[in-house]
Amino acid sequence: MRIGDVIGKVTLSRCHPSLVGATWLVVTPLSAAGLRGDESGRGEPLVVYDERGAGPGSRITFSEGGEAAAPFSPNPKPVDAYNAALLDHWEVS
Repeated sequence: MRIGDVIGKVTLSRCHPSLVGATWLVVTPLSAAGLRGDESGRGEPLVVYDERGAGPGSRITFSEGGEAAAPFSPNPKPVDAYNAALLDHWEVS
């Protein structure tokens, strides 16, 4: 699980039938330095599947790879990254 900042949304004209009505977010992953506000701690943006209602400016946690499809058992969805939670408070030591 990783933490990232939502920087935008993706609009699709076509998608897999199991994903109709979903939201796709553009997310910048954050390292510990990024969580402290250091610009060098921001990774390369990626697209994340969202059912939680996040939007630009939100901070989220997301899973990637096989774990991203796990919440949809027994009917997995074809996703590579999944928004697992919206963060409203965090502390970095």
